Amino acid sequence: MSVAKRSSVLELAILGLLRRASMHGYELRKQLNAMLGPFRAFSYGTLYPGLRTLADKGWISATAPPPGGLAGRRGKIVYTLTSQGAKVLESMLGEAGPASWEDENFDVRFAFFAQTDRETRLRILEGRRLRMAERLEALRTALDRGRDTDEYTRELQRHGVDQVEREVRWLDGLVDAERAGHRPGLVRDGA
Repeated sequence: MSVAKRSSVLELAILGLLRRASMHGYELRKQLNAMLGPFRAFSYGTLYPGLRTLADKGWISATAPPPGGLAGRRGKIVYTLTSQGAKVLESMLGEAGPASWEDENFDVRFAFFAQTDRETRLRILEGRRLRMAERLEALRTALDRGRDTDEYTRELQRHGVDQVEREVRWLDGLVDAERAGHRPGLVRDGA
């Protein structure tokens, strides 16, 4: 993932989390890692420069604790979403173009669906479903053409097809639920 894409994903994630509650850096990192899982973990070396950038833009404020705390211990800086940051977040959440349903962004966008309007959620889900259907077709074609490959390569290809088929079913259920006005938790793909 490019640095610019990772930065915009991190910005959305930080702003979305701070909309829920003010937090210090450690708590933000913990929440990000819990939300996105271990494969999308953000290091402190990525998080703190991102926080500084958002503060410089005026989208978040950083409040240091008063001096004189425990001897030799620095207090934790608390980050809060500003009104300007809230407006930027609303704009980000309203975007539903191709970038929002690509692999780099979809999981973060989905994590904030509760803060996203229904029409935007539906456009993102439909776009993601279309992208996954295209991927599924390409994987099936590769599997059909790969008859001369070894059995392990074919098994890996079958595994890829199974994963994408499952995601397409999941997305179908989510799209149907959104159209019917239902919330997540009612959708199960049988897996």
